[in-house]
Amino acid sequence: MSRIRVLVVEDSLVFRALLVQNLNGHPDIEVVAAARDPYEARDAILEYKPDVMTLDIELPRMNGIEFLRKLMPQYPIPVIVISSLSEKVFDALNAGAVDFVAKPQTTDRRALEEFIAGELPRKIKIASVAKLDNLKVFRPAPPLAVPPGLQRTVVAIGASTGGTEAIAAVIREFRPDIPGVVIVQHMPAGFTEMYANRLNTQCQVLVKEARTGDVVRPGTVLIAPGGDAQMRIAEINGEYQIVCRREPKVNGHCPSVDVLFESVANVAGKNAVGILLTGMGGDGAKGLLAMRKAGAHTVGQDASTCVVYGMPKVAYEMGAVEYQEKLPDIPKRTYTILSKMKGD
Repeated sequence: MSRIRVLVVEDSLVFRALLVQNLNGHPDIEVVAAARDPYEARDAILEYKPDVMTLDIELPRMNGIEFLRKLMPQYPIPVIVISSLSEKVFDALNAGAVDFVAKPQTTDRRALEEFIAGELPRKIKIASVAKLDNLKVFRPAPPLAVPPGLQRTVVAIGASTGGTEAIAAVIREFRPDIPGVVIVQHMPAGFTEMYANRLNTQCQVLVKEARTGDVVRPGTVLIAPGGDAQMRIAEINGEYQIVCRREPKVNGHCPSVDVLFESVANVAGKNAVGILLTGMGGDGAKGLLAMRKAGAHTVGQDASTCVVYGMPKVAYEMGAVEYQEKLPDIPKRTYTILSKMKGD
């Protein structure tokens, strides 16, 4: 199998050299060119035709976000953004980047090399198979009404690569009458709070990063914090509450969709809707199956609208998906399911 051809765009001479050296040491990756600004990057794209580009946001002459907005309509290429802790990363994803990695806040060479050898190659390999056409904005169908009496119903959503925009497309259509929503989106620590705050300004529902003790209530979306904690729901004092505990990774992820979904299956049973969106791997598939076996209704995003048809594919193949839907149809399907449910 041929190696993935990568263009590195980074203005720091030292970090650029580290990226090139360490990525070239990966058996599946070859750095074909390196650029220090978008103008050099444009020329390198035309000359070398890379499979994937890594992109710093803060660049001379033109920032990475503006570059993406100019580049993607004319020369779509899978892009992994390398960013410090900043909300700008979500502007980059909105502009067409496939995913991002958090740049270490250190000058220690060994720590930087470990970062380059770990998360970044995995993201590059995922980006190389991403469907860029499915990063575009979809126009969802209008949802139906939710009947009263579903206060003890939970909507659980899981996603990974491509999920930031997919989740946004779904929950922007949720109204304050939606039952409590809990979400795991694979994302580093710090970024989940920024993501939740950003969505909170764009949605009709309240969106926040979850904390232990938060109550799962109608009109509220709780997003699992990135980092080293697994998130579950538990019934405490007659309410569904969030419990976050520092635990090992599951399926290579913390938080893990499977952990959340399995807790929803155990606690809410048939009073739940599970939704599994775009992402690489199989995290969430077993949990979605557990939800379906417990009587919950389950929805999986279809291949034609996934950026990476991995997690929903695994779930579909194991019989966990009751309804397979295009991304624009998922809000309406959710409301159609809820309209037929009766609260206990």
